[in-house]
Amino acid sequence: MVRFYAAAFVLLLLIAGCSNGKDDSLHIGVIAELTGDIPAVGASCKNAAEMAVKTVNDTGGIDIGGKKYILKLQVEDSAGRAEQAASAAQKLVTRDKVIAIIGPNASSGAIPASEIAETAKVPMISPWSTNPKTTLDPRTGKQKTYVFRACYMDSFQGRVLAAFAMGELKAKKAAVLYDVASEVLKGQAEVFKKTFEEKGGTITGFETYTTGNKDFTVQMTKIKNGSPELIFLPTYYSDVPLQVQQARRFGITEPILGSDAWGSHDLLDLCGKDCDGSFFSSHFSANSTSPRVKKFVDDYKALYGSIPDDVAALTYDSLGLLFEAMKRAGTPTPEAIKNAVQKITGFQGVTGTITFHEGSGDPDKSVVILQIKDGEFKWFTDVKP
Repeated sequence: MVRFYAAAFVLLLLIAGCSNGKDDSLHIGVIAELTGDIPAVGASCKNAAEMAVKTVNDTGGIDIGGKKYILKLQVEDSAGRAEQAASAAQKLVTRDKVIAIIGPNASSGAIPASEIAETAKVPMISPWSTNPKTTLDPRTGKQKTYVFRACYMDSFQGRVLAAFAMGELKAKKAAVLYDVASEVLKGQAEVFKKTFEEKGGTITGFETYTTGNKDFTVQMTKIKNGSPELIFLPTYYSDVPLQVQQARRFGITEPILGSDAWGSHDLLDLCGKDCDGSFFSSHFSANSTSPRVKKFVDDYKALYGSIPDDVAALTYDSLGLLFEAMKRAGTPTPEAIKNAVQKITGFQGVTGTITFHEGSGDPDKSVVILQIKDGEFKWFTDVKP
């Protein structure tokens, strides 16, 4: 009996030794808004991340320094809340020992999560966070060194939308309605207002609401009384339908312009014909004729039965950037990966060409303008930096 237990103990040691001594997997963290106010965003992020990792693992893994590694995702839910996003980042860093983090998407979560990643010296790439604060150190005002984004920033987006409103839509007077509780939407509204006025336009109303509000009677009354020629709604896709429907009931027939917060395809079902003809900024057009985009859309539809939105595309590109950096790094360490991301230029993603300038986590990217037409998102134009 003693010999039996001794043999069993030796066998366990051998099994443990094999599993510990031959660890050919690398863990990547994903923080997505799976619950809360924007679950469609989280679902798109999770789906695209799983698809990107599956594509690599199906070929035997990723080659880093001549060695193949299988990738494993550790997915955490931020629920769209700042404190939960920070907690998720902390868990991924300390418990799961991830080599990099993808997400969060909403800036409200990406900003606090980026603080954790920067302190822990773990690379983080936010697919969808456009707020400048995500990549800036709040203490020094300088760029964080471990935090990146795959999208353009609000400062560029706001300027593009203001110019589009005045140039393409010929609006000289505009009203704005935004969620004052959202850092990113507030930033988009302020940049639009500043640029629109600098170009000689007039803001006839700058109205706010708070997350969860359903009655916009007061705001719509003020907006209508100002007689604007355009309404700018930098609001999340879940709020847009109710706002647009109430605007139309108030007799507001002027064109409506949105930001990248509109990007979920859920908007089409929720808003219906009320949103038809509206324009919004995006990061991606699913009806692009690019072979790269067509393959991504086809692969995504085959896996999930739906058309990928901009969050899915940006997440896929975020993983693509990470994979490219891992290959260049030569060793699977956070510092080497961070250094490699900073040097990426001309990366051909499904959301366009991505170029980083060393010392900055903010890439050069184009803005895509989409129009809602006949129940679909239709490409209208691209605006380059």
